[in-house]
Amino acid sequence: MSDAKPTFGHVPVMLSDTLDYLVPPRPDCLMIDGTLGLAGHSSAFLSRYPGLRLIGVDADTEVQAIARARLEPYGERVRFENRYFDDFFIEYAALVKAGAAERPGLVLFDFGVSMFHFRESGRGFSLQGDEVLDMRLSPNAPRTAADLVNDLDERELFRIISIYGEEPFAYKIAQAIARERRAARIDSTARLADIVKGTVPAKVRYGRIHPATRTFQALRIAVNDELGRIERGLASAVECLAEGGLVGCISFHSLEDRIVKLLFRSKAVKRERSYFKDEPEAPIPLGEAERGLVVLTKKPVEPADDEVAANPASRSAKFRVAKAVGGGQ
Repeated sequence: MSDAKPTFGHVPVMLSDTLDYLVPPRPDCLMIDGTLGLAGHSSAFLSRYPGLRLIGVDADTEVQAIARARLEPYGERVRFENRYFDDFFIEYAALVKAGAAERPGLVLFDFGVSMFHFRESGRGFSLQGDEVLDMRLSPNAPRTAADLVNDLDERELFRIISIYGEEPFAYKIAQAIARERRAARIDSTARLADIVKGTVPAKVRYGRIHPATRTFQALRIAVNDELGRIERGLASAVECLAEGGLVGCISFHSLEDRIVKLLFRSKAVKRERSYFKDEPEAPIPLGEAERGLVVLTKKPVEPADDEVAANPASRSAKFRVAKAVGGGQ
């Protein structure tokens, strides 16, 4: 593990877009950054809006130590929560419902794994070098990637790699893992990567993307229950939002983006069609306790070419935004 030092070389993805779309409905409103990370987005919002207050949520104590140092100049405007964002928002929504917590005007999620985890954490997120096969975003998580690789049956490994990694060679990879672990436990990233590399066809083995990329993604998602947390956390975050509050989500692969798209769609306010071309459609009134959304991005916003050139990590990012209507103030 690396020491947590206040080195802020991290480049937040789609920062200009988040600042453009997520304009606070009130100058002194509360913002909740559900995936604080190294605080690149949050520091920009706090700097731009001097009255803004922030709750920063992150499950990783090591990363949060860096974020604390970065946000130290903002003093009491910032509060930190060291928790998974779904656990936080489920509890926070209950407090809001009971009148015991403030509704946020802004909520931001960046579902990507930070460069810190890939480059500095030493927890096995990266395919570069040889690290322990861990992949936990929180040290309190019960299972490591090595536990899954060595303990799950072949069928369950196939399911994880196929669904979470969208890997076309998942069956052969699961077979190879099950075979190789009988000889010796698989505890390192290099050994797992070599097993996958030796399993896939040559045209994939020597392609532009490392052949184990999808398998590593699948294991990381499974270890951290990433998709389940997005479903639970985003649904609860929407219920927390103030009237007119905004929620923005940055996703990095189709599985994440699909969850955001479907949840926004399920909460979207139906609109009455106007018979006059120059008259906007009017929203159908909601019940007093019903929370709805107006989706502000019909299609996901993608990073501009110049951002991708400057920050290749942004190339697969998609950004969706919605505004809360109904359901109380």
